[in-house]
Amino acid sequence: MVFRGGSFPCGIEQRWNNRVGIGNITDHPKSNDMDKPKKIKSGFLLLGALVIAAAALFVFGWLAEEMLEGDTRQFDAFVRTAVHQLATPGLTRLMQVFSFLGSVVAVTAMCLVAICMSLHFRRTRTAALLAITMLGAAALDVALKQAFHRPRPVAFFGATPSSYSFPSGHALGSLCFYGMLAAILAARVRGRGAKFCVWTAAAALVGMIGFSRIYLGVHYPSEVVAGYCAAAVWVGAVGFLDRSLRTGEREKLEGEQEHVGGREP
Repeated sequence: MVFRGGSFPCGIEQRWNNRVGIGNITDHPKSNDMDKPKKIKSGFLLLGALVIAAAALFVFGWLAEEMLEGDTRQFDAFVRTAVHQLATPGLTRLMQVFSFLGSVVAVTAMCLVAICMSLHFRRTRTAALLAITMLGAAALDVALKQAFHRPRPVAFFGATPSSYSFPSGHALGSLCFYGMLAAILAARVRGRGAKFCVWTAAAALVGMIGFSRIYLGVHYPSEVVAGYCAAAVWVGAVGFLDRSLRTGEREKLEGEQEHVGGREP
């Protein structure tokens, strides 16, 4: 049977297309190609975080060994003396403010506020991330202090704390909290300038908190550095776990979407 115009009637053409499978071919969006640069960037960021965490772990182990052998005494004494020579009444009051911002009371209060705000805006993952980070930081601080049993130096200003000294809990807790808070805020602000300001402010605050502990004489400098290193390892571990879970969930969702799209007629 020959049809004029070289084409089949509509019904026959549809049945023919269904038979050869043309009707099942769908145009999928090229989202995978568009997502490749984001995945590559995310992979490099994750690799960088792991490198930093590994380096921090190495430095912490080296400092702990040097401290146990007594090889950090000369360095600690030199830095403590140099910093103490800068002391003035006004600077002392300022350092006490920075030290308070890194205290257990201040960090716990701000962390609870941040968690409550996250839950209010239905960001349960953010709230859980903050809670896990800070609970782990507190446990890590207690465990390390009990493990090393290093006595406190004699404080330059105020009373000497009764707890053990290595590593600095202020340095550890402030980097964990303010660092995680900066990561959350930087992910939600637009523009590189705004992100740079967030990270710069967090780094300056964490640095001043550590410096305040040396200035006030309640920690040796090596303990502050060790606190930063321990925090970097813990934050890196939490960030890696969170990124891995997010990647797994995204791949699962993409797989389900492709499966549903392939079944569409």
